[in-house]
Amino acid sequence: MAVVSWIVSALLLFVLYFLAVKKVGFGTRVFVAMALGIGVGAYFGADAAKVGLVGSVYVSLIKMVVIPLVVGAIITAITALSDPGQLKKIGIKTVSLFLITTGIAAVIGLLVALALDPGAGIPLTQDESFKPREVPAFDKVLLDLVPSNPINEMANGKIVPLIIFAIFIAVAITIEGQRHPERVKPFKSFIDSFTQIMFRVTKLVIKLTPYGVFGLMTAMASKYGLSALLPLGKVVLAVYLACLLHMVITYGGLLAFVAKVNPLRFFKKAIPTISVAFTTRSSYATLPVNLEVITKRMKVSDKIASFVAPLGATINMNGCGGLYPAIVAVFVARVYGIDLGFTDYLILVGSAIIASIGTAGVPGPATISTTVVLTAMGLPLEGFALVLGIDAVIDMARTAVNATGTTVSALVVANSEGEFDRDAFNNEADEELEASAA
Repeated sequence: MAVVSWIVSALLLFVLYFLAVKKVGFGTRVFVAMALGIGVGAYFGADAAKVGLVGSVYVSLIKMVVIPLVVGAIITAITALSDPGQLKKIGIKTVSLFLITTGIAAVIGLLVALALDPGAGIPLTQDESFKPREVPAFDKVLLDLVPSNPINEMANGKIVPLIIFAIFIAVAITIEGQRHPERVKPFKSFIDSFTQIMFRVTKLVIKLTPYGVFGLMTAMASKYGLSALLPLGKVVLAVYLACLLHMVITYGGLLAFVAKVNPLRFFKKAIPTISVAFTTRSSYATLPVNLEVITKRMKVSDKIASFVAPLGATINMNGCGGLYPAIVAVFVARVYGIDLGFTDYLILVGSAIIASIGTAGVPGPATISTTVVLTAMGLPLEGFALVLGIDAVIDMARTAVNATGTTVSALVVANSEGEFDRDAFNNEADEELEASAA
C-alpha cells in the first residue's frame, strides 16, 4: 500500500501542476492541495506517512530564506526611515497592537470555553509520564534575547537576537550616514540588492506552496484519525471556534473601523498567509510568504512590512498565548472540579498578556504560555497532559491566527503612518503571488 500511496500522490501532484499551468487561482490550488492531502492521508493511513517528505522539503526551503530575509529586510526598513522618531512610533504601535489583541483573544477563548464547557464528561486519568515544561527565569529569557554571537544565533535559528543585531546595524548605518554618507553608501546598496534578491528567492519558493501543503496535510491526516480526536472533540471545536471568532470580530473590527478597509477583501488577499501558516504550523516558516502578502497584496510599504512582520513572527501570540491558554485553563478546571471566579478570569487574561511578552523567542510558546497561565491560576499542570495528544491539530488553527494577526497589524500600522496604498488595495484585482515574480 505504501507504493500505491506514492503513485497516487505523484498523480495528484501532477494534477496540482496542471492547475497551475491552467492559471487556476493560487488560493484555490492551495485549498485543493489541502483537500487532496487529507483524502490521501485518511485513506492510506500510516502507509502514506512518507509522503510527508514532500512537505518537509517545502518547509526546509521556507526556513532557508527566513534568516537572511529577516536581517536584510529589517536593516533596509530602518535605514529607509528618514525620521528616527518614526521607528519609535512604529515600534510602540506594533507592540501595543500585539498585546491588546492577545488580551482580546484570551477573553474570546475564555467565553467560548465557558459556553462549550469542553471539559465536561472527560474522565480524569493521570499521566505519570507527563513532565511539565519548566518556565524559564526572566533573567535567562532576557539574556537569550541579547545576541552574544550573531553567527551562532543564525546557525541555531534564533530570530529575536538577530532582529536586535539587525536593529543595531541599521541604527549605526543611520548615524554614520548622517556624518559620513560616502562610507555607508556601498554597504546600503549591497544590503538593498541582497534584500531584493532574497525576495526573489522567496517568490520562487512560494510557487511550491500547493505541493508542500499537499505533503504536510497527507502526513497530518495519516497520523491523526478520528479515534484520536473524538474524545477531545469539544476542545478542538472550542479552539477552532474561538480562532474563527477572533478573526471575524477582532481582526474584522480593526480592519473595518480602524483601517477602514473591506475585511472580506483583506481575508481573500491573505489566503496564502493563512493556508501556509495552517499547514506548516510555524510563524517563522510563514514569514517569507507573509512579507510577500503584506507588500504585494495588502499594498503596505516595504519599510513597515519589513519591521512589523519579523517582529510579529516572534511575539504576536494571539492564538498560542491568548486563545489557547484560556481554553485549556477552563478545561483543566472543569476536569479537576475546580470552580473559577471573576478574579480567576482577570488573572487568566492578565497572565496571558504577560506570558506573551516573557516567552518571546522561547521555543514552544503555546506550551510555555499555557504553563504560565495554569501556574498563575493555581491549576494542576498535570491536566495539561490531557490535551497534548491533539496539540498538532489545534496548532494549525493557532498559527493561522498568529500569522493573520501580524498581517492585520502591519496594515493598521501602515495606515496610521500613511504607508498604505488604499487605492491600489481597493482597485487592483487579487493578483497571484507568482505573477508578481515575473
